[in-house]
Amino acid sequence: MPNLKIPATERSPEVDFDFDNHRLRLKGESYPEDVAAFYGPVFETLDGYFDGLRDGACCFDFELVYFNSSSAKAITSLLEKLDKVAAGGAAVTVNWHYDEEDDTMRQLGEEFGEDLEHATFHLERMAGEE
Repeated sequence: MPNLKIPATERSPEVDFDFDNHRLRLKGESYPEDVAAFYGPVFETLDGYFDGLRDGACCFDFELVYFNSSSAKAITSLLEKLDKVAAGGAAVTVNWHYDEEDDTMRQLGEEFGEDLEHATFHLERMAGEE
């Protein structure tokens, strides 16, 4: 499966899905004009990848510094997909990276992590400003 790389824009995050190495990442800000139009193709690609993952392993890194409520729904859907794949036997690790000075993003990460039943969740401080 070809990797998926979408550069960040002013309103949408960088998508960097390295399927060969099972490393998936969203990075930046997420408040696209049309959340469904942005995330729809991303989800379709992920669904194809997850279908082939079975009992393999993958790591998903969230490195978001801001997202709006519509993007939060998309993130929730994404986490549900990851948890479902983990329930099916795959070893799924979710890393939620947050700026140490951003209590809101840390708290959101904690809340998202509490909803995962099968995937492994880690809350991690970002290494530094990019």
